[in-house]
Amino acid sequence: MNCKYSLLFLFLCGFAALTVSEKCKTELLEGTSCIMEMPTKNIDKSNEIKWVHLSSGDYIHRKNGKMKKITPGLKMEEDGSFKFERVSLKNTGKYTYSVFNAEGTQISAGAKEINVYAKAPKPTVTIDCKDGVATLTCDIGDRTDLTVSWYKEGKIIQNEKNTKLLLTSTQVQEGKPYSCSVRNPVSNDQSDSVPVSCTGAKGDGSVPRTLFGFDFWIMVSILAGGGALLLLLICVLIICACRSCNKKKHEQDEDELRLRILQDQNLNGTARSKHTARGQPAPPVPQEDPSPQTPTQTQTQPKAQIRGRPPPPPEDEEEYPPPLPQPRNKQQRKRHEEPYRPME
Repeated sequence: MNCKYSLLFLFLCGFAALTVSEKCKTELLEGTSCIMEMPTKNIDKSNEIKWVHLSSGDYIHRKNGKMKKITPGLKMEEDGSFKFERVSLKNTGKYTYSVFNAEGTQISAGAKEINVYAKAPKPTVTIDCKDGVATLTCDIGDRTDLTVSWYKEGKIIQNEKNTKLLLTSTQVQEGKPYSCSVRNPVSNDQSDSVPVSCTGAKGDGSVPRTLFGFDFWIMVSILAGGGALLLLLICVLIICACRSCNKKKHEQDEDELRLRILQDQNLNGTARSKHTARGQPAPPVPQEDPSPQTPTQTQTQPKAQIRGRPPPPPEDEEEYPPPLPQPRNKQQRKRHEEPYRPME
């Protein structure tokens, strides 16, 4: 079992070694791992080898079988080949190599050049309409190493570095889909197809109107619906407030009515106030017919002294009931009950 795993491990290691041992081409994609081979063959370990990057000044140097200078990301093989673990844009440029024997005599020299490119991005097509004429732009950011191609219905119509495409009014009226593609020596990508239309809200070739970044009429509909809902809520609040006020007023009238009934019950037939609690005149109290008296009683009783009608109470005191009449004392009652004696 262990033997099988060991063989599998060796196989994977060998496959990985073959994968990373790819020779460096002139054009490389960023992040690629490759080896820049030494053209001179039969290099001895005792030979002195030096690789130098002319653009950045980075170098790697081996002398007497020992590395004297090591740059991160760079490695020298036993045969003097120059290995990149992962190439980057800064590795673009020319590299020179020099080989010296044990006596210090240069036995070989040369140079190699590589170009590293970033992966091509996915472009997008934007449309700018003016007076019925459309200008299509292939948005690729700030990249300058890309070639732009334009397509109409999947067929190429322009192949150059121009990122803009001008369409006439006749081409715009066709409404055909357009797309663009970008490429460099190591990668390429293409945008989505976009149908070209410059018809605005008025049909005069202007750009459709927008409000807050959205379609004008959609936003107007949303705002109108929101305003109607707000108005409805205000109406509901006003109605609720009016009903609450009417309810409180009705309860207050009921309380006043109960109070007036209690006052009438307390008076029990006596004199009442001329006005109610709310300032309205009170209804008159019905007068009872006096019981019939005999002539004798009429003659014997003295004539009651005619008194003037008492003045009405002041307005400030109308809301309070008048005091109850006090009962007569016994002496006054007897005096009035004595028979009338004519004076001689």
